[in-house]
Amino acid sequence: MRDTVDPDFASFVDARQGRWLRTAYLVYGDLERAEKVLLRAFTQLSMQWTRVDDPDAFVQRVLYLPALKPWNRTPAFPDEDDQVKAALGELTPAQRTVFVLLHVEELTEFEVGDLLGMSHTAVHAHGLTAFGRFRAALGAGDWRDAHEA
Repeated sequence: MRDTVDPDFASFVDARQGRWLRTAYLVYGDLERAEKVLLRAFTQLSMQWTRVDDPDAFVQRVLYLPALKPWNRTPAFPDEDDQVKAALGELTPAQRTVFVLLHVEELTEFEVGDLLGMSHTAVHAHGLTAFGRFRAALGAGDWRDAHEA
């Protein structure tokens, strides 16, 4: 067992933990759960730090894939007063994960597909549905209605 932490690993964690905690919070809808999943991701990475080619992709997979599992049906943002969080809470876990990765992390549909093991078509469909449901929950309505006026 090592007595010290690799300085490169510590620097990696310091640089990314805030951003990923915010994103995980939006994906899971619960700060405690987001913290636990992020801690697990960093712990797994620390054990394989010297063997991982792309630590960002490694952490993202460990961080976001559990959100898609069937057992992940706990409500996100229950009893939330914030309209944006409540709107995110109305999305399915897959829709919320794709939506957050596309619009908060600003990944491309192909990057999201690679990360989550989904086809580009599935990511595109989840993204469109999530965007429509999110806008409707915010009271913005369907974006296609604006073109008909």
